[in-house]
Amino acid sequence: MPTLHPILLSGGSGTRLWPLSRKSFPKQFVPLLGERTLFQVAAARMHGATGVAKPIVITNSDFRFIVTEQLAAAGIDPGAVLIEPEARNTGPAILAAAQYLAAIEPDALMLVMPTDHDIPDLAAFRAAVAAGVPRAEAGMIVTFGIRPDRPETGYGWLELAASPQGAAPLPLIRFVEKPDLPRADAMLKEGRYLWNAGIFLMSAETLIAAFLAHAPDLIDPVGEAVGSARPDLGFLRLATEPWSKARAVSVDYAVMEKATNLEVVPFEGAWSDMGDWNAVWRDGAGEGGIATRGPVTMIDCEDSLIRSESEALHVVGIGLRDVMVVAMPDAVLVADRSRAQEVKDAVALLKAKSTRQAEIFPRDHRPWGWFETLVLGDRFQVKRIVVHPGAALSLQSHVHRAEHWIVVSGTARVTVEGEVKLMAENESVYVPLGARHRLENPGKVPMVLIEIQTGAYLGEDDIIRYEDIYSRGGGAKG
Repeated sequence: MPTLHPILLSGGSGTRLWPLSRKSFPKQFVPLLGERTLFQVAAARMHGATGVAKPIVITNSDFRFIVTEQLAAAGIDPGAVLIEPEARNTGPAILAAAQYLAAIEPDALMLVMPTDHDIPDLAAFRAAVAAGVPRAEAGMIVTFGIRPDRPETGYGWLELAASPQGAAPLPLIRFVEKPDLPRADAMLKEGRYLWNAGIFLMSAETLIAAFLAHAPDLIDPVGEAVGSARPDLGFLRLATEPWSKARAVSVDYAVMEKATNLEVVPFEGAWSDMGDWNAVWRDGAGEGGIATRGPVTMIDCEDSLIRSESEALHVVGIGLRDVMVVAMPDAVLVADRSRAQEVKDAVALLKAKSTRQAEIFPRDHRPWGWFETLVLGDRFQVKRIVVHPGAALSLQSHVHRAEHWIVVSGTARVTVEGEVKLMAENESVYVPLGARHRLENPGKVPMVLIEIQTGAYLGEDDIIRYEDIYSRGGGAKG
């Protein structure tokens, strides 16, 4: 029996879930519904099942260390992490995974999954996958359809040859684009239509054959990018030049809407694409239609979502009806729930105004840990820096600023102009302007420190790197 390889798609920007999801840190990496992130939940979905290999992740360079950090926290070892040189949509990304797999195991099965969906019933999902495996082994492309419970206009739909009975695979007639409300209502009542979950199961050979038939122009550039890929710190970087020649296209448009060997497995369990704040509200709403997270107080509110993403920010709602409020330290969203789809338009407006919050997350993740700005003023900045156990920032210097470090918890190994010393909690050190310095965490727990920067220019591009275990150039903190 061929091995089943989960393929985790982990790009995108998730602008409809702003301000919690942003281009620099999209929704799949955020603990949106619980303690684990959507990405971690997706990675665990088939983990440990019989006949299932380690997951293959497809992501971009900006997210590569976030991916490995979150997989490690979930106790999951990836089979491979493929790095796209630039975004080319799902068509080239999934083809790259198929060509990578075909070179190793030609008859391998691929289970292609987005990593920003919520599928709480693990047993039901695995049962649906098991129902599709024989058809995938027989050369079919299997997709999964969600039984609709409302006339949803934000999803694509699948038209089946007959009304589904149980989990038996059925031939797919066609994909239906996101419909208007009357059309969605008609499809709901007819019973032959399911929501398109965007999850696919097929062999690597079957998918490559489908691209040869329907999008042959992608075969060579993507194949060259995979064939010339180079290892880099445990990642596999697809070759830039051939990848740039592959047109950007979704797998639906490139292949799925043209292929004739598609079947659908009806999925009986709960599912959400977590596509907007209404989806989050729907998933978490309790008595009175109220969904909350964080330090929140609600008085006489109905059918509303209120979230505070900071323990220092207590949000109070009074007399709210059909409202969504999402508060972060640097941005607050307040909107009518019926206009949840327009959040992306607000992000576009902020981006046009060059507003930093449009795309940049307040917590900046690095391969060694993360940092966030606590206070920013004229000629000074205060940051919280967290360094993972065993991690180290680069040996570096700054032209325009000096730094003061105060260890809050853990142990720091500090190098300043060749002098190395260990620092414990409540100890501090001064790093003069221009001094070569490095910060390391030699301990087994995260090290937290407060950094106070002073100087004429405090931008992140004021950095000269001399040594870096992560092979980065200048232009970013650490």
